[in-house]
Amino acid sequence: MDPAKINYKIYQGSTFQETLRWESDTKVYVPITAITKAAPCVITTTSAHTIPVGWRIRVSNAGGMKEINSVGDDQYYVVTGVTSTTVTMNHVNSLGYTTFTTGGVIQYNQPVPLTGYTAQMQIRETIDSSTVIYELTSSSGSILLNTSDNTIFLTISAAITRAFAFDSAVYSLELTNTSGVVMPFMSGNITLVKEITR
Repeated sequence: MDPAKINYKIYQGSTFQETLRWESDTKVYVPITAITKAAPCVITTTSAHTIPVGWRIRVSNAGGMKEINSVGDDQYYVVTGVTSTTVTMNHVNSLGYTTFTTGGVIQYNQPVPLTGYTAQMQIRETIDSSTVIYELTSSSGSILLNTSDNTIFLTISAAITRAFAFDSAVYSLELTNTSGVVMPFMSGNITLVKEITR
């Protein structure tokens, strides 16, 4: 797979935390049976779904409530709450939307199960640098692979970021499966925002 390109700012002397999600290429379509005119908006599905909290979804072909349908390839909603047959989108206020009538689907990319994976991330000043500024790993606990909600959680403590002295750096994150296959998951640049309160 091609690694995602994401750039970060790390605030010196502050805890860095980031939650990542790994989407597969497999699309899942769940039929909709109801959509509330409420704040927040709640969508009910005709059958049980497996959408985790924090996952992004698209809504298409919902009858009546045309405003809820995703427009373009880049419009997604983030799920903030779930039951087995509902999803809640806290940032969507549908009180003024047209009343839902019938039809439509929730579309999402199936999560990649993280069971058995390990993770490693290194920060270096440049790609060619032989010096590792800091390393995060799943074995050390600085990378948490949550197999229940399919999240990858990165943490760098405030004590560590306070000691950072670079202006800019690069990083990459790799995942390794149970067969020992290493996959580049993400890479990018890091800008250090210098601490004032110290």
